[in-house]
Amino acid sequence: MRFVYVILTYLLVPIGLLHLFWRSMSSPTYRQRIKERFGRGVAPVERSSIWVHAVSVGEVQAAAALIRLLKKRYPARPVVVTTTTPTGSQRVIDLFGDSVVHSYVPFDLHTAVSRFFDWANPGLVIIMETELWPNLYHECGVRKVPLVLASARVSVRSPKWYRRLSVLFREALSNGIVIAAHSEADANRFRSLGTGYERTHVIGNIKIDFDPAPEMPARGRAFRAQHAPDRPVWIAASTHGDEERILLRIHRQVLQRFPNALLLLVPRHPERFQSVAALVAQKKMTCVTRSSGLECGDDTQVFLGDSMGELQMFYAASDVAFVAGSLLPIGGHNLLEPAALGIPVIAGPYNFNSPDIAQLLQQSGAAAVISGERALADEIVFLLGDPEERARRGALGKSAIESNRGALDRLMKLIEPLVR
Repeated sequence: MRFVYVILTYLLVPIGLLHLFWRSMSSPTYRQRIKERFGRGVAPVERSSIWVHAVSVGEVQAAAALIRLLKKRYPARPVVVTTTTPTGSQRVIDLFGDSVVHSYVPFDLHTAVSRFFDWANPGLVIIMETELWPNLYHECGVRKVPLVLASARVSVRSPKWYRRLSVLFREALSNGIVIAAHSEADANRFRSLGTGYERTHVIGNIKIDFDPAPEMPARGRAFRAQHAPDRPVWIAASTHGDEERILLRIHRQVLQRFPNALLLLVPRHPERFQSVAALVAQKKMTCVTRSSGLECGDDTQVFLGDSMGELQMFYAASDVAFVAGSLLPIGGHNLLEPAALGIPVIAGPYNFNSPDIAQLLQQSGAAAVISGERALADEIVFLLGDPEERARRGALGKSAIESNRGALDRLMKLIEPLVR
């Protein structure tokens, strides 16, 4: 079965390159550093490294505390961080600069993976959440490199799909992999795919150990003083196509109650910045973009966050945070970032990417999950008009996060014997 998979991966290379080219039509960074996709780094890593793979921005953010701890505890070991997307790459650079070695993860081709191992020289591989790549896993087994799936998850639907390729995935998961599962349900699903009980552990959600950068509250206050002093501000963060249309209609309703309210609109993907700016103009709403460098005037209704790496600052500058990807069946994005800053959180009904976090914050009273435009507008208006309720929910969010930490410590207890 693996032989068939190896042949198939080579046959699919043209499709992979076409995909990168297609994405590069709207985001040119996708056609840069192509050689890294084939396992060719700039210069070999001479000492045995710790390799952490995080697909995109969300996984990089979740891995940030782990990477910092690895660098602190093992200063002699280089840390190699790989991502799949350019936005993930930029986040690694923003967070760590030259203190880590960064590359795109190679395509799961036998030769590309082997070449990458020769270049990166990993003594330990940590993959955030769940990325099942049979050739990469096989190479770990052949080279006897320990592999950890950190905060690993398997959706309810996934095992049925994996079982159709059971021979391939059972072989991939049999190479001494340590599963640090997100929950007991996830651990049981991994066991049903062939991982042993002795190698499958439950550590919880590593994202809950997230800490905002200590300077973020001050940066948020400075942004607020510059752009929206004495104005109510709410943010719609990580928005997707069609969500912006809904959110701009909701902002119209907010403006009926608070005519000087400002919406910070932050699209999820940078290739959509221009189209979202055009949409705001089409809706005849006054707008200032981050990229323009201009300050908001008293009549500015929308501030478009068309920049990378500033979402935490925008959260810190807001009174109320709506976390998008949840109005449509996309699955929602990270509710912890605004909650950790003490900002009351609102989400739409679709939060299946991290249902446990949505449930935690909702049950603690820190977050509201709202369906319907009118109800969502009413909730935003209510919170903008009640600073005491905002403070109460913000404090509950911080408390919920603090009382549920510990996944990182549990993960490190699994990692430490493997590093030694």
